[in-house]
Amino acid sequence: MALLDPDRLFPTDPAARGLARALHAEVRGLPIISPHGHTDPRWYAEDAPFPDPAQLFVVPDHYVFRMLCSQGVPLTDLGIPRTDGGPTETDGRRIWRRFAENYHLLRGTPSRLWLDHTFETVFGLDRRLSAETADHSYDLIADRLAQPEYRPRALYERFGIEAISTTDAALDDLRWHRAIRASGWKGRVLPAYRPDSVVDPEFPGFRDNIARLGEITGCDTLDWPGYLEAHRQRRAFFRELGATSSDHGHPTARTEDLPQAEAAALFGRVVAGKATPGEADAFRGQMLTEMARMSLEDGLVMQIHAGAWRNHSDSVLAMHGRDKGFDIPTRTDFVRALKPLLDAVGMRPELTVILFMLDETTLSRELAPLAGVYPALRLGPPWWFFDSPEGMRRFRELTTETAGFYNTVGFNDDTRAFCSIPARHDMARRVDCAWLATLVATGRLGEDEAPEVARDLAYRLARKAYRL
Repeated sequence: MALLDPDRLFPTDPAARGLARALHAEVRGLPIISPHGHTDPRWYAEDAPFPDPAQLFVVPDHYVFRMLCSQGVPLTDLGIPRTDGGPTETDGRRIWRRFAENYHLLRGTPSRLWLDHTFETVFGLDRRLSAETADHSYDLIADRLAQPEYRPRALYERFGIEAISTTDAALDDLRWHRAIRASGWKGRVLPAYRPDSVVDPEFPGFRDNIARLGEITGCDTLDWPGYLEAHRQRRAFFRELGATSSDHGHPTARTEDLPQAEAAALFGRVVAGKATPGEADAFRGQMLTEMARMSLEDGLVMQIHAGAWRNHSDSVLAMHGRDKGFDIPTRTDFVRALKPLLDAVGMRPELTVILFMLDETTLSRELAPLAGVYPALRLGPPWWFFDSPEGMRRFRELTTETAGFYNTVGFNDDTRAFCSIPARHDMARRVDCAWLATLVATGRLGEDEAPEVARDLAYRLARKAYRL
């Protein structure tokens, strides 16, 4: 039994469906550019077999386990480690059985489409995951994972990945990236500079992180010019290992462009631990503008992921740590918040700032008009809760009329779940082909133009925007 409908996500109108099929045939085999994500560079450096199906599909993927958590399944039953080292399930088969018996909870979600796509096309499963098929699927996948062609480098090549960027903390020594380079393997795995831990005064251990930044760089990071110089040095180190982008995850899109004397005074209060919450937010905003200026110097593409209340559950944060599916969208003001940065650098076409949103109400009202006029701005693809068929379709509907296609940057998968990468890109390509077919069918795009736009959205825009 096939798990996948070959016409999934295409229009129901026969004529438009035929156009979508033809467009998808043009792009389905294009290489994958994965310019922002969270796969572990150690996988590619060591090229060791993945441990078991649970460690591959369940434990690292908050898209999966957050849904089970919402129905009362304890995260410890799914093998999610505890920060205190306390007991959690470690038996991969038991974790898989718990996942399989709750697989129905993912009906109608993009995660279900990604998983079914992976199960069928990568591992050859022909029976839907359930309590009844749990052991069969576990054994089949485990058997495949023991084979050389299912190791990380082989899968990278099988998936047709041309370049993949990880997301790495500013203090990371990038040892695994250095090991990849030293190995002689030709796969392109690039770091991305993520400085949140040393620019967010409310980040756990911020003061110690600043001290560590100074130790690594030899700069006086308690001094404002020394602190900025330390960032320049770290960015240069990341660039030496192939980085083309930086990434900034802030609770708001607030930016500031304070006179340097005021910025230095604010920094002094921050490092002394005397900053108010408002001042902490102002400092994060100042650092976005400083990072934009550094991008003008070194060429790194700047990504801003704003508008998430990170780690919303205090109890889950305390027991399991960060990034466990409890980042929740909030209302975000981009027009006022970005103005200081845009006044400073927004008209510089050599700068690329990619904006990601979690507040969909901003798409047509704020983000598309901003990207439709400022040379430095581009719109990132639907992110997290909206990297879904309906979210992707709404993104095109709400942004294309104002920003066009060429002020967007294609698609990125933003995932820790390695095997879902081709599935996610296939979903995006199908949704975009469906949208283009609709434009052609309604006389808004020439049929001769649609294949070129489809290739741009699937491949070329991401490659160009991220300077890959």
